[in-house]
Amino acid sequence: MSHLKDGESGAWWRNAVAYQVYVRSFKDSDGDGLGDLAGVTQALPDLADLGVDAVWLNPVYPSPQHDHGYDIADYRDINPEYGTLEGFDALVETAHGLGIKVLMDIVPNHSSNEHEWFRAALAAPAGSPERARYIFAEGEGAGGEEPPNDWPSIFGGSAWDRVDDGTDDPQWFLHLFDSTQPDYNWRNEEVREEFLSVLKFWFDRGVDGFRIDVAHGLVKASEIPRGAGADESVLWTQPELFEVYASWRRLAESYDPPKYFVGEAWVKDPELLARFTAPGELQQSFAFDLLVQPWFAHRLRTSIERSFEVAGAEEGPAWALANHDVFRLVTRLGQVPIDKDPDPFDMLADARRTTEVDLALGTRRARAAAALMFALPGTVYVYQGEELGLDEVLDLPDEARQDPMWLRTNGAELGRDGCRVPLPWSGGGRDDGVRPRGRGSRMAPPARALPSAGPRGRGEGSGLDALPLP
Repeated sequence: MSHLKDGESGAWWRNAVAYQVYVRSFKDSDGDGLGDLAGVTQALPDLADLGVDAVWLNPVYPSPQHDHGYDIADYRDINPEYGTLEGFDALVETAHGLGIKVLMDIVPNHSSNEHEWFRAALAAPAGSPERARYIFAEGEGAGGEEPPNDWPSIFGGSAWDRVDDGTDDPQWFLHLFDSTQPDYNWRNEEVREEFLSVLKFWFDRGVDGFRIDVAHGLVKASEIPRGAGADESVLWTQPELFEVYASWRRLAESYDPPKYFVGEAWVKDPELLARFTAPGELQQSFAFDLLVQPWFAHRLRTSIERSFEVAGAEEGPAWALANHDVFRLVTRLGQVPIDKDPDPFDMLADARRTTEVDLALGTRRARAAAALMFALPGTVYVYQGEELGLDEVLDLPDEARQDPMWLRTNGAELGRDGCRVPLPWSGGGRDDGVRPRGRGSRMAPPARALPSAGPRGRGEGSGLDALPLP
């Protein structure tokens, strides 16, 4: 599976294969009903046998888990549900001993509302240095009863919530995602310095790089537009954003070998996307255009050509056909495709359609799509379970759904829980990755179990032929 040469250590990510681990549902080492870091460490030899060059861990920081860990309360520690800093260090040491790099998720657009900075902001008055770390604004209308403008949250509802601080005219705070995820003010120098310090903290512990969540966000306009019809473009890809990434790249280059960044940047303009990987910026950004294309040869070809045009000349694109935010590939490709461009304002809409699914057809197409992706120059990212040909769990009971997208749209959006369920580590279905025998899992029901070997084995009929792993 690996494309790397033995001993290669410089720009190791070029033509590498990275395996995405959603820790919470990957493997439970202690029987408490949740995946954990020790479970990942136990599985590393299997991943090495599979030939992966890197593992990307979804957020493992302390978090109240309102958005599956993307609401971070402390950027310098490990969620005790997953383990400890010492356990994380052991994971890194084991991975490096097997020749596997370790990537973490960094979430710089917003924090948890339980982060000490936001708690301090709520306790401080308007105009204070504590509130300057986030985006607060006065409301509209009599007594400021209405939000500053009509910006929508990506998860549904308004992007503004009002502070309950006991004053006569409380401010509103911005949250482009859930109301428990207040947006940072990246025009504040303290915020910029804090994140450089956070990155250094993990780099010094041996972390090899970061995937940047919502990489096209962070910096907003210096003046918040008011009222109805407010311009939403000022929320994304502001010119000052690239000053931030240039400073991050300088930090990365201060290490030997250099550290690595890959951006999650949902940008519809190819020329703008190219700025993320300009010299001195990020090494790579995900070529999401391929992920969201319908199953038509002409659209796949055009997408690939377009991705190469905007990728960094030396680094190449970072390819992915699935991740924790979209329906499983087998399910998506088992639906009747629509020959149209993805909606530039909601590129993931077609990646979460709920139309009829032909799983046999989807499996055949998924194999073909994977063969295409693995043949392309650049880095390949494989989401956990895709090597098994797992399909989306669409029939989760409502009480098992946890995604704020489901909650904030009152069920209009199924959300992303169906691709985040526990992995089936055995064909019997009783011993999945995070469900201890005789006890209930704290996660949703597991993915459909396979007929024989567990996810990392190449057992006959195990489903591992769903991806053409050389």
